[in-house]
Amino acid sequence: MQLAEVGVMLLMFGVGLHFSVDDLMSVRGIAIPGAVVQMAVATALGAGLATAWGWSLPGALVFGVALSVASTVVLLRALESRGALQTSKGRIAVGWLVVEDLAMVLVLVLLPVLVGVTGPGGAGAASDRGLGAALAGTLLAVGGFVALMLLGGRRVLPWLLWQISRTGSRELFTLCVIAVAVGIAYGAAALFGVSVALGAFFAGLVLRESAFSQRAAEESLPFRDAFAVLFFVSVGMLFDPAVLVEMPLQVLAVTLIVMIGKSLAAAALVLALRYPLNTALTVSASLAQIGEFSFILAALGVSLGVLPPQAQSLVVAGALLSIALNPLLFSAIEPVRRWILARSALARRLEARDDLPAAPPLSTEQRYLSHKVVLVGPGELGRRVAEDLRLRGVPFVFVEHLRERVEALRGQGVPGVRGEAGDPMTLLQAHVAGADLMIVTIEDGAEVLHAIETALALNPGLPIVVCAPGPQEAQVLRAAGARVVLQAQDALAGALVRDALSALAPAPTVGP
Repeated sequence: MQLAEVGVMLLMFGVGLHFSVDDLMSVRGIAIPGAVVQMAVATALGAGLATAWGWSLPGALVFGVALSVASTVVLLRALESRGALQTSKGRIAVGWLVVEDLAMVLVLVLLPVLVGVTGPGGAGAASDRGLGAALAGTLLAVGGFVALMLLGGRRVLPWLLWQISRTGSRELFTLCVIAVAVGIAYGAAALFGVSVALGAFFAGLVLRESAFSQRAAEESLPFRDAFAVLFFVSVGMLFDPAVLVEMPLQVLAVTLIVMIGKSLAAAALVLALRYPLNTALTVSASLAQIGEFSFILAALGVSLGVLPPQAQSLVVAGALLSIALNPLLFSAIEPVRRWILARSALARRLEARDDLPAAPPLSTEQRYLSHKVVLVGPGELGRRVAEDLRLRGVPFVFVEHLRERVEALRGQGVPGVRGEAGDPMTLLQAHVAGADLMIVTIEDGAEVLHAIETALALNPGLPIVVCAPGPQEAQVLRAAGARVVLQAQDALAGALVRDALSALAPAPTVGP
């Protein structure tokens, strides 16, 4: 279990290395309300099921909370294997999980206090003060850790990596990266009461500001893979196959809540917040499993006498089945999306948003609507590309999935469209038919191919420049009709723009 916990630390550290604070803040509008409401719905479903089995109300609530939180490890492996971690959908899913993890930290700290309040002799003002003190102390501890990492860690950790790199020792650099990941994760748990997973995530998030973040990610990758495997081994060792024979209907009910109830609630919330169907399906598939926090909470509930012993077996069985079936849900996203759009006029109307953030403002200058660049997917790389285009005086219109980012860029005077890159309506609103060039910075391979096919159908012969993670992917993208830039490291944005503008004859320029 300790080795598996190291795997969780290193995996979350690697995710933090690929995210920035801006990425997390950009999805707060959907991640925070979505995670809170989805956890409430899943808790209610689980508690209702446990109450029907005759469990006590406190035990039913704890059981429901255990079923409401998804596994960060499983989600990250699924997104990484599909190249979707850096996409807007991946950022939403990860931000959602970060909010869930923070909520579970509060639950794990407050549960013993709540048991004392509701137990014999626990009522009264003294217990209320104890509960309030525990809640305030937890919030202060989590806030103190986050502030320390974002204010102090941003200065110290990049400086430390710089000093280590000056020695020229690759072994010492690798050791330093692993020590930072595990050390901060352990320190977060021991000193601040934050989970090791969140501690490691914030360590990677801070090191993301360093010029050595790419090297740190590459050096730690073999360790992350080796130790993450042990997490899944530990899950298998917790499973008692006898529970499938002794309580088959209970196991089935738990699995249905985890995979169907949570997924439907998440999808409905994402659609209610006016995000496209593809995002709703991706987020719902991402949350259709349970994992490490569920085990910890179930074990704590049993030790406190709140949950019956069979609760832990049901949680582990539900986790194992949902983890095993989760890849099938991910593979079904695109077929289900096409099936729904083909049969539902309402779904097609929701997919083709006609609200204000969907199209460029009426005040957009004509120079942006013809003979310009269409920039698809301004994530971190896209932001740098946009800045480079602006400095070169090249007019462009961006296509972005996140409402918050669209509004932020529009506030800076940059015209943009919100929607899926492969949706013809989105690219028509971006005036791709009159564009001279399209630059794609999203990393979801299927979404990139879909965007290329749609753009070429609307504007045959349009030069399209994308970045590819490797030679094989580059070959596929070239066959689809795109020019390709293989990933460089620090100068990727500048190289992408230079290669893109070389596709134009002459390159589009405007006055300041």
